[in-house]
Amino acid sequence: MEFRDIFLVSLQSLKSNRLRTFLTILGVVVGIFSIIVIMTIITMLQTTIETGVSFLNKNTFEIQKYPAIGGRDDYERMRNRKNIKLEDYYRFEKLLTSAKYVGAEQEDGGKVIKFRNKETNPNVAAVGITLGEFRTYNVKIESGREFIQADVDYSGRVCLLGHDVYEKLFNGVDPVGQVIRINEQPVKVAGLMEKRPQIFGQSQDNFVLLPISTFQSFYGTKNETVAITIQSYSDADYQSNMDASIGFLRIIRKVLPGRDNDFEIYSNETIMSQINNITGGVKIGAMVISIIALLAAGVGIMNIMLVSVTERTREIGIRKAVGARKKNILMQFLIEAVVLCLIGGLIGILLGVGVGNIAGSFLNADAVVPYEWIFIGLTMCVVVGVIFGTYPAYKAANLDPIEALRYE
Repeated sequence: MEFRDIFLVSLQSLKSNRLRTFLTILGVVVGIFSIIVIMTIITMLQTTIETGVSFLNKNTFEIQKYPAIGGRDDYERMRNRKNIKLEDYYRFEKLLTSAKYVGAEQEDGGKVIKFRNKETNPNVAAVGITLGEFRTYNVKIESGREFIQADVDYSGRVCLLGHDVYEKLFNGVDPVGQVIRINEQPVKVAGLMEKRPQIFGQSQDNFVLLPISTFQSFYGTKNETVAITIQSYSDADYQSNMDASIGFLRIIRKVLPGRDNDFEIYSNETIMSQINNITGGVKIGAMVISIIALLAAGVGIMNIMLVSVTERTREIGIRKAVGARKKNILMQFLIEAVVLCLIGGLIGILLGVGVGNIAGSFLNADAVVPYEWIFIGLTMCVVVGVIFGTYPAYKAANLDPIEALRYE
């Protein structure tokens, strides 16, 4: 009951000085708002990207000519690398016998897909795949069937449709068994793929899958590189399969000892690690700015509390005269400082999450609540309240009651 009484007295004191309370918590609001709004936007972007790029199955990595994430300079520097050819893949597949699945894919964009009197824009990606490639991806068939080995062995004229192509050409009609034309080449639809998550409002379903042999019979083998995907049985053999893959591919591509790999390896985890590295600097910058703002707010709180101690000297003297102990006075002023910070923190969090989600919605990112940073923000509020409220509380607690009662 003693703590409850002290807490209620503290709240009553804050309530009786509303303007001063508002101006005091304003600095805390700004500090917490700045960190929460930035972290909300970053969390939204990371969540959306993670959902969109997690297309590989667990314990799976991919080898390709270019990096999964890179700038123009990276692509300019690596474009003179030799393409990974389908023949390289077949040699690699025979050598790597310890993996669960080994697959390959080859892509060429800008295709027009036609069905009767309807056609798509010239922006559809035609992707040639092996059976192993389909197994390594986190994708499913919505209707129809997957490819079979005969489709790959004998260049079967069959395809699997992405949802965008299906919606454009068939508009609810079952596409399985229908014949479409890919740049005037007739191909039968074997199945329809499930819809995939969007990334920042951009669809990932504007594609047609072909057996890789069919793809090469349509578009040739010279200009496009092949990507190789490997899935391990478990975490235990993941690294050993990666090491073996690097060694085998260096042998196949005749990379001399001591030279860097002339290919790139990535997985869902490495992509997210790269994204986290990019956003890490922004997070640190936001944290530094917020700490500076909170320190400034803390100094303001300490000044206001010192003024409050001076204004309430007689009140403190009366409370001591009727039996209040030092710890009661100390606790009262500490509670006032912490409550000021927490109120400011809660307002800053609500504003930060709201404004952050509104800003992120313009990037078509998924709404989130950054619980981890909310906890960090509230903790920082308590710490600031305790640190900057301690001296005023100590000063109030150590006032001489007789001198305090004489104070006018």
